[in-house]
Amino acid sequence: MNYINEEYVEKYILSILPESEEYLRKLEEYAKDFHIPIVEKEVAQLLKVLLKIAKPKKILEIGTAIGYSALIMASSTDDICKITTIERRLDMVGLAKKNIDNTKYKDKIKILYGEAEEILPTLDEGFDFIFLDAAKGQYLGFFNKCMDILPAEGVIVSDNVLFKGMVACDKLVVRRKKTIVKRLREYLDYITHLEGYGTCIIPIGDGVALTYKEE
Repeated sequence: MNYINEEYVEKYILSILPESEEYLRKLEEYAKDFHIPIVEKEVAQLLKVLLKIAKPKKILEIGTAIGYSALIMASSTDDICKITTIERRLDMVGLAKKNIDNTKYKDKIKILYGEAEEILPTLDEGFDFIFLDAAKGQYLGFFNKCMDILPAEGVIVSDNVLFKGMVACDKLVVRRKKTIVKRLREYLDYITHLEGYGTCIIPIGDGVALTYKEE
């Protein structure tokens, strides 16, 4: 249990969400069978709606995994939009490439292999929509490195920011997760008070933060 929402609320929301396309259902099943974390279905739906509203031309994702969220974003944007996704694990890069190449979105998505903190400073292009879904304890560093490549009116979406409810409640914190929880609390405090940015925290999935860069 993630302690973000009451179980009956979560079950109801999931029950009324539209069915995923077949290729996404296969990835959902694969992730479940092999215990690979991917965005939860209600978060995937949030991404779809946000992208329809924002209509970004360039998306940056940090944390590719098996390519599930990259494909969610590719399917929710027009043909002009290009997605760059960063993944630190070589096995995941290979798996994601295979999954993406089996869809009609393979020309929209580019995978970069390596550590995000090393790759981000080398990017010389702007991204009007950035999705953070990698090492939670490094979100603050990722965010600061993304500030220069995010234009005014750009959006950063950070997943898992409430981390099974631990970020909001000391009683839920387990010893081995204390450092991640501490860093996520610092991250949320930082982005909610950062001048020139507006942030809201949405208690769905494992907690999502939406950050908007003002003009």
